[in-house]
Amino acid sequence: MAGILLVEDDPSVRTALELALTRQGHSVTSYATGEEALDHIRARRPEIAILDVMLPGIDGVEVCRRVRKLDQLPVILLTARGDDLDVVVGLEAGADDYVVKPVEPRVLDARIRAVLRRAESATSDRITFGDLVIDRGALKVALAGKEIHLTPTELRLLLELVRHPGQVLNRRYLLRVVWDHTHIADSRLVDACVQRIRAKIEPRPAEPVFIHTVRGFGYRFSPP
Repeated sequence: MAGILLVEDDPSVRTALELALTRQGHSVTSYATGEEALDHIRARRPEIAILDVMLPGIDGVEVCRRVRKLDQLPVILLTARGDDLDVVVGLEAGADDYVVKPVEPRVLDARIRAVLRRAESATSDRITFGDLVIDRGALKVALAGKEIHLTPTELRLLLELVRHPGQVLNRRYLLRVVWDHTHIADSRLVDACVQRIRAKIEPRPAEPVFIHTVRGFGYRFSPP
């Protein structure tokens, strides 16, 4: 059972999802606005936040962006069908995953469990690549002695890449092992997550030295 924060301004959708997720065994607290969501997170941190992109006032993407400044709380966005720009912007803001509306509760529940599994999938060893140090037991990453804050999804993707140094991992494989997705159209999850990781661990993200793009295939972790 997970403690879920659900933020959806449509009362009928909010009620339906709250009931469905409760039946799946989760503890759900729901709100209609981003302002209420931020107040709740400050007062009592949930295990995961489900945010509708289109909210009155502070929208879901901005809520995600503000959360990421202070916390690595797992976030899933709910987006309208075909709103590719919203998806890209949301992923760049730090969202771990997204679900397209109309939302199928069983799909949302599966995505929630997958994101939470990523957050809990630590092992007790330490990996060092030059100035980059990854402590999987403590879920910490440091570069040149400075701690780098990664979301659980970012950490899971980085760990998958470093498990195969020098090998090219294609987007379909990364979608399957990191996100539990099988639809190649979701490959933008991989691209956006790589961009966020690069922004955090690369000295010059535009000229990466750790995570290299292999055009037409995927990504390769090749430490200097």
